[in-house]
Amino acid sequence: MRELLAKAAVYASDYLDALPERSVCALPGAAEALVRALDTPLPEQRSDAAEVLDFLNRLGGPATTASAGGRYFGFVTGGSLPASLASHVLASAWDQNAFGWVSSPAAAAFEETALRWIKQALGIPPSVEGALTTGATMAHFACLAAARNRVLTDAGWDVEANGLFGAPEITVVVGEEAHASLFKVLSMLGFGRARVVRLPVDEQGCVTGAGLPEIKAPAIVCIQAGNVNSGGFDKARPVVEWARRAGAWIHVDGAFGLWALASPDLKALAEDFLDADSWALDGHKWLNVPYDSGIALVADTEALTAAMSITGAYLLKTTRRDALDVTPDSSRRARGIDIWAALCSLGRTGLAELIDRNCRQARQVADGLRAADLEILNDVVLNQVVVSFGDADATEKLVERVQQSGECWCGGTVWRGRSAMRISVSSWATTDEDIDRSIVAIVEAARAVSA
Repeated sequence: MRELLAKAAVYASDYLDALPERSVCALPGAAEALVRALDTPLPEQRSDAAEVLDFLNRLGGPATTASAGGRYFGFVTGGSLPASLASHVLASAWDQNAFGWVSSPAAAAFEETALRWIKQALGIPPSVEGALTTGATMAHFACLAAARNRVLTDAGWDVEANGLFGAPEITVVVGEEAHASLFKVLSMLGFGRARVVRLPVDEQGCVTGAGLPEIKAPAIVCIQAGNVNSGGFDKARPVVEWARRAGAWIHVDGAFGLWALASPDLKALAEDFLDADSWALDGHKWLNVPYDSGIALVADTEALTAAMSITGAYLLKTTRRDALDVTPDSSRRARGIDIWAALCSLGRTGLAELIDRNCRQARQVADGLRAADLEILNDVVLNQVVVSFGDADATEKLVERVQQSGECWCGGTVWRGRSAMRISVSSWATTDEDIDRSIVAIVEAARAVSA
């Protein structure tokens, strides 16, 4: 085992060391070679573990996208911080089932501390309960399940016992630019995707608070801190005041934008969202921890535990916080260790510096592309840059050429009815040199498409 893990560490270190100069997209022919090599039946006999590892390194590594490096700008992805990555490896060796204190005192203690530190970093009250989930989608699920419990309990209905059959109808309100994951969760919770009330948005995709319809309880209002394309923020204060008058639960989709609260220079963008009832965000975005790291924060602990708790013959209750009572899953990995390691290594000032630097780099990208006559479609208020290159066909060719160049990776999107390229700067590994190289690559791709 020691030799095998040492070999894995060497392979991993070699991979990371090569990222600054390797292609950001999968190496030419690597994906096809991997698919061919995997096209075999299940082996009849055992395979040597070292050979399995060699196969992964030889055929898997070249077929990866270099999202751990500094020139990957897709999907608001942050690479894993060194301390978090190393801790993740150690935690995987520990192989803890982190559903509660009985199953793993270490995992439970790290998770409680990680959640406490997150609330301190964001300025969220310490009384708020937290839950670590697979991602923002399940963080939404936990938050909105708690919301469903509370608004129906207030209406005299026990949804945990009786479900939604015959329950009072809940009005669900979202912005026109709400993230797709929110609609997925609304469907999973029985609210449906099509029957929501949609609030109009401005040219940055943000709810302004103008022309709000009359609603009444039971109701749930969802607002957004960080539009997935523009990075813009809904005008939370008027929407919160309007929702409060109606007795509605207020939920915030803050997958990446809510991290602005950790920056003294940027927190004004998100401070009004602190008056909500629940918040969902991702650790594997701007906190730069390994994937499978969502965070749900709920002010009403009773509503969250009523919606999420579980009982069983061998699941004995303890006097401590048990994660299986506040999360959708029971058996779960020790996500809190990754988050604790990231926050411990960064500290409050390091986290703020990371966020501020990425936002400055996003403005640098926008300025560089604008100077080359590319059209920037959004106000760059955070870490997102939306670029258009004429019509849809030309923009799609630009995105493809940028990706195939291997110099950087930017994704395509549709923004306000226009095809565009979306650039998300959210990695600790991104240097100013990476930004300069990426600007050159995008401008050269644009000129090639024009030609």
